[in-house]
Amino acid sequence: MQIQATDVSITTIDADVAVVGIWSDETLTPAARAVDEAGGGVIRGLLERKEATGKLFELTLLHGLPGVAAPLVVIVGMGEAAKCDSGTVFRAAAAAARQLSARPRKRAAFYLAEGPAVGQEAAVVCGAISGSTGGDLYRKEKKRQAPEELLIAGGDVSAVVRGKVLGEAVTLARRLVNEPPHAMYPESFAAEAERVAKESGLGFEVWDKAKLERERCGSLLAVASGSARPPRLVILEYRGGKNEPPTALIGKGVTFDSGGLSLKPTDSMTTMKCDMAGGATVLAVMQAAAHLKLPVNLVGLIGLVENMTGGAAMKLGDVLTARSGKTIEVLNTDAEGRLVLADVINVALERKPARMIDLATLTGACVVALGTETAGAFTNDQAWCDAVLAAAQRAGEPLWQLPMFPEYSEHIRSEIADIKNTGDGRWGGAITAAKFLEEFVEGTPWVHLDIAGPAFYDKPRPWCDFGGSGCMVRTLVELLEARP
Repeated sequence: MQIQATDVSITTIDADVAVVGIWSDETLTPAARAVDEAGGGVIRGLLERKEATGKLFELTLLHGLPGVAAPLVVIVGMGEAAKCDSGTVFRAAAAAARQLSARPRKRAAFYLAEGPAVGQEAAVVCGAISGSTGGDLYRKEKKRQAPEELLIAGGDVSAVVRGKVLGEAVTLARRLVNEPPHAMYPESFAAEAERVAKESGLGFEVWDKAKLERERCGSLLAVASGSARPPRLVILEYRGGKNEPPTALIGKGVTFDSGGLSLKPTDSMTTMKCDMAGGATVLAVMQAAAHLKLPVNLVGLIGLVENMTGGAAMKLGDVLTARSGKTIEVLNTDAEGRLVLADVINVALERKPARMIDLATLTGACVVALGTETAGAFTNDQAWCDAVLAAAQRAGEPLWQLPMFPEYSEHIRSEIADIKNTGDGRWGGAITAAKFLEEFVEGTPWVHLDIAGPAFYDKPRPWCDFGGSGCMVRTLVELLEARP
């Protein structure tokens, strides 16, 4: 897809389709007003008759308007102007692009960055790219066909470039999550990471099973022990800053999670190819940082395993020794992500990061607490967490902080080992999982993002097909651009 900025009027633009936004509580933007006047008051008429309301993601298609060169005009609802943020613009652009991508288009022009959305051209580009990309990786006839050329009104070259990089990063994360487990497993993910590293100029290192054994990664290896697919640890490095400690991004990469001997029921297992979404996000953000040439230093670490039920699988009651030396009693083999992250966090600490973020589809408890649209944040350093929360707000991605009171640590104390991998009973499971991870960060400023809810859509959204969402990619790039 070719993408460029344009200053041509919406009424004269040479395009197959022109997309314009309207607000539910705001006067018409210049582009919407131009279409309305050219069409003899067509938009105002729709609003008066309540056939269009400006409700978020509402789409109205107008064909063959007099005075408008484009044969098709798509009016997309932008919701309440007072609530506009980057996420609103991203999703509105994606919703329009998703509708348009149902058939081939040569050229599509977007006039959404106006009125309250002025300056959000990058979000328009990112949304248009994401909305044009489906999850039907293995269908003979694809549902989505991106336009050959995308024109963005009001933007400049820098905004277009930033939006393109973000769109490609979100799409990368979504594609990795959407790959079936027979195609995306620890070795193939590592190969994909190596390809991205070479194309992006990132430093790349991979630890195979033998290296992981030499490095005493007993917690991660225990999770992998039931699978015929050997584990991997991917380490990526980006140096765009001065001589300063890096920020560490750490991703859970369980490429398929059967639950192990604590076997999941079928309905809970069908989407478990998504359990590597945290790792996919880390890889996507590292790619974006390199392509945007952000002035920061980063190290990205992704622990890659399958959690299966083979004869050597870890058992309930096993006691593991993590790389840090801490011992862990296993009381649920389906609480495996924290076991993987425990060792990866310890490896990250050797890079002496100034701060860390881990991302993981870690707990169903977080979905119970916050629903499927909102990620959970947990921290040992409020200032660092505030920076992450502020970046999420700017990016328009829902994120909510949950408490980390010291009392929750008592729920993971073991009688036979230092800690156990589950809390006492079913209550506060997202928090006790975060408290487990906190045992390994050794005081380094750290934020844990539990993305179990928003990482994978079990049904389509107006702006995204079924499957991987690419959540938190835009937030982390926003965070890094602010130079934490």
